[in-house]
Amino acid sequence: MIQITMPKLSDTMLEGTLVKWHKKTGDKISIGDVIADVETDKATMEMEAFDDGVLTDILIPEGGVVKVGDPIATLDGGSTESQKLPVAAKAPSAPAAAPAPAPAATAISSGAPATPRPKPRPSADGARVKASPLAKKIAQERGIDLSRLQGSGPGGRIVVADLDSAPAAPRGAQAAAPAPKIDVPCSDADKKIPLTGMRRTIAERLLISKTQIPHFYLTMEVDAAPLSKLRKEINAAAEAAGSPKITVNDFVLLATARAAALHPKVNAAFAGDSVVEYADVNLSVAIAVEDGLITPVVRKADKLSLREISAAVKDLAVRARNKKIKPEEYAGGTVTVSNLGAYGVDSFYAIVNPPQAAILAVGAIVKKPVVGPNDQIIAGQRMSIALSGDHRVVDGALGAQFLAEIRKSLESPATLLF
Repeated sequence: MIQITMPKLSDTMLEGTLVKWHKKTGDKISIGDVIADVETDKATMEMEAFDDGVLTDILIPEGGVVKVGDPIATLDGGSTESQKLPVAAKAPSAPAAAPAPAPAATAISSGAPATPRPKPRPSADGARVKASPLAKKIAQERGIDLSRLQGSGPGGRIVVADLDSAPAAPRGAQAAAPAPKIDVPCSDADKKIPLTGMRRTIAERLLISKTQIPHFYLTMEVDAAPLSKLRKEINAAAEAAGSPKITVNDFVLLATARAAALHPKVNAAFAGDSVVEYADVNLSVAIAVEDGLITPVVRKADKLSLREISAAVKDLAVRARNKKIKPEEYAGGTVTVSNLGAYGVDSFYAIVNPPQAAILAVGAIVKKPVVGPNDQIIAGQRMSIALSGDHRVVDGALGAQFLAEIRKSLESPATLLF
């Protein structure tokens, strides 16, 4: 018997909700088959089989919430790479309706890194490391040595989530302690809403950010009149051609990505005893969803055209709101942009998205009186951009140069077309 356990599908995932089973008891399963939909703290994802066999028992019904590493089903006849149930755990005349006693559970636990067991490593004769194909691909792109990682997937397999924190995790870093319970006075008429996985993750990560990262803040005002004019011209042509329109945020994202490429010390992360300067600009874009927000990543954003970055963000936004973002699509960001201009917010400061060192906050374009070139008062269009930085990585002067580069591009937006 093989025990199928709840995999760790993101770096912050502690538990998952079984949204839907795609297989039923008695179904034959092959490696790579989608067996269930799992809702994590960030998205709803398809869970694939890592072994061949027959599904003998479903331990968790649809809607059930399961901790990472806990069993959700059993499979008969899988490969030797998966976690096998000890003989003692297999009842001779009844299906495996419950996990084995403590000693057996330790032997078959898959996702809980708190009780590590020997993980497969390359041997002298070149035996392979167990990792998902996607994890191998991303590891190769980032230059990560898989043999140095502990896998959190089924059977100790290395999954994408194991790679996300590897490059910038401080040495000896530990998971955040559970949030203390707070006694909040309330009446019977008040509504107490349990935290969703996403809401809990947001609370934990932002608490870590505000208590462990020394933030500093810089603000600049952008003359947005040239940007508004060019965007209007581009969208008029796009409408006539039946093409998608360009948003203000598309310009902001490309300007930020190019500025990060010019200032690699901002495109960085604090790693305890070192600072990691990333080779690529992988732009995290804050997108509001029903339970909070998610920051999917546009990879190598500085190499994209304005239309390419626009199309990428539109696609990510639709799938993020439908909870169809894949783990690799929100992993590995190097700098973040959060834009609340569409909500009528003039200006704000964002909280740094760890382990990144910088996040840009963008406000709405506002019409206001400004001083013209001949010292006359004229109607102008202004947009606030604000940088929140990790002072362990970025100093004020560097942050100012980075912000000024973004403003320069936005005030001469035609440069972003080439």
